[in-house]
Amino acid sequence: MSVDIVKLAELLRETAHAEILPRFRRLDASMVHEKTEAIDLVTEADTEAERVITAAINTLWPEAMVVGEEAVSADASVLDRSVGADLAIFLDPVDGTSNFAAGVPLFAVMAGVVVKGETVGGIIYDPMGDDWVLAEKGSGAWLRRPDGSTVRQQFAAPLPLEQMTGMASPFYLPLEQRAGVLTNLAKVRVSSSFRCAGQEYRMAAGGHLNYLFYNKLMPWDHVPGTLICAESGGHVARLDGTKYRAEHRGGGLLVASDRESWETLRREVFTV
Repeated sequence: MSVDIVKLAELLRETAHAEILPRFRRLDASMVHEKTEAIDLVTEADTEAERVITAAINTLWPEAMVVGEEAVSADASVLDRSVGADLAIFLDPVDGTSNFAAGVPLFAVMAGVVVKGETVGGIIYDPMGDDWVLAEKGSGAWLRRPDGSTVRQQFAAPLPLEQMTGMASPFYLPLEQRAGVLTNLAKVRVSSSFRCAGQEYRMAAGGHLNYLFYNKLMPWDHVPGTLICAESGGHVARLDGTKYRAEHRGGGLLVASDRESWETLRREVFTV
């Protein structure tokens, strides 16, 4: 991979300290705006962090196409042009913007590296904890601290359905299907949502959850975390069983401890 994943992670950290954390719990009304609806927000921290990170990537890796969430919000064609790019870096400057805007310390900075459609690198930085979970394809998933120390991540061991705990975001499903999934979630032990995919993926890769489910598949939300979970030993696939790729926008995404657990969850909970 031509992108130095550790250098990219350090860039996310530096930008978070310069552009994101100084604005946390210091936003006024002029710094927060709705995009498509009241639960879809953008703040000054999102736009400034993305601007700084994009400029730095353009200098460090000029051959890379940078696909940031806010850039796509301004020009949807950016996302279309990313499909099949030789090298693309998907960027979510503040994942969990609603939490950030509300002063809730549950957000993340994420980047995913994709080469000719194949995800080869993923980073999820937690500004509050000041550490990263990162992965390179074939090299495992690791918690890395600024002092360079690392801890290998391992997805949770399989459990029976009724004992599983996890995170599910069925809120973008059609109403009837959403109602069915929410009813079926009574079959598991715990289901919740942080409204921050980055923190959910981190928790799962660290062995603290048995499953994750998403339906709206924007690449900056899922490219980093799916690689990290796969490299930590989880089974990751769309609901039809196919491999998730950065160009996918729907079709559901399910992550579980192993293939058998994945099949059980799809059959009992997420197929209605």
